[in-house]
Amino acid sequence: MDACAHNGGVASEWSCYWRAADRPIEVMRARFDRHVYHRHSHDAYSFGITERGAQSFTCRGGGHVSAEGMVMAFNPDDPHDGRSATEPGFTYRIVHIGPELVADVIGDATGKHSAPLFSAPVLDDPVLGAALRRLSAALVENRGRLEQDEAVTAAVLALARRGSTSPPGVRPESAPVERARELLHAEFHRNIGAAELAAAAGCSRHALHRGFLAAHGMAASDYQRQVRLRAARRLLEQGRPPAEVAAEVGFADQPHLTRWFARYYGITPAAYRSSTVITGR
Repeated sequence: MDACAHNGGVASEWSCYWRAADRPIEVMRARFDRHVYHRHSHDAYSFGITERGAQSFTCRGGGHVSAEGMVMAFNPDDPHDGRSATEPGFTYRIVHIGPELVADVIGDATGKHSAPLFSAPVLDDPVLGAALRRLSAALVENRGRLEQDEAVTAAVLALARRGSTSPPGVRPESAPVERARELLHAEFHRNIGAAELAAAAGCSRHALHRGFLAAHGMAASDYQRQVRLRAARRLLEQGRPPAEVAAEVGFADQPHLTRWFARYYGITPAAYRSSTVITGR
C-alpha cells in the first residue's frame, strides 16, 4: 500500500510518498489548496511537474508560478517555499534525486562527473515533463530495476541537456558563518541561542545573521530546524517512532515535529515512516 495521508485533517489535501531502498531517490505526489510550504531546501536535486492547477513560490530572489504541465527544477540546498496560485488548488508530483547519483549518470554519459546548475526554477518544456512522468511511473509502480535505471538516466540527461546551464559556483561563506554552521550540524539537538552561536562564530549577532542569509538564503534558526528535520528523516527511514525521533533531534514533542515536518515536506512523520519502499523487483 502507498503511504498517503490527508494534510492536517483537510479532506481535499493529501500526499503520497515513495522511497528507493538502495539509492537516493524519493517521489511524492500531492494535492494541496491551503497548505503553505515554509521556506526550506533539500539536500538533493528536486524535479517537479504540476499536473493540475498552478502553484507559486519564491526562489533565488524572485517569485515564480508553475502552471499545468510545467516543470520545476531546484538545485540542492536551493531555498524555496510554495503555495497554491489558484482557487481550486493544485496537484503535482516531485522526484528528489541525490547529487551523487545525478553526477554518476552524467559522468557515465559524458565522461565528466559534473553537477549541473538549473538557473531557471520553472521550465515550460513538454519533453522534460514527459521524462519526469515516465520516471515517476517506473518508480511508483515498482517496475523492474532495469526499467527504473533507464528512466532515471533518461530523465537526468534530458534535464541536464535541456534545462541546466553550467556547474554551480561555490556559495560565498565567510569563516564566521562556516564556524556557526559547523556548530549547528554538530549539536543540532541542543537549544543554541544567538549569543552562543555568535560567540562560536567570532562575530556579532547582526553580522552573523546577515552572513547566514547571504550564504544560505535563510536565517540560522531556519537552517538549524532544517538540519533537525533532515536528521529526523534519516531516523524515520530506520523505522524509529516519531515521538522518539522528536526528542532525539531537538523538537519539544511529537506534535512540534509533526507541524514542522508537514510544513517543510508536505507529509507527516508517521506517513513518511511508513512510505512505500521502491525495490525495483
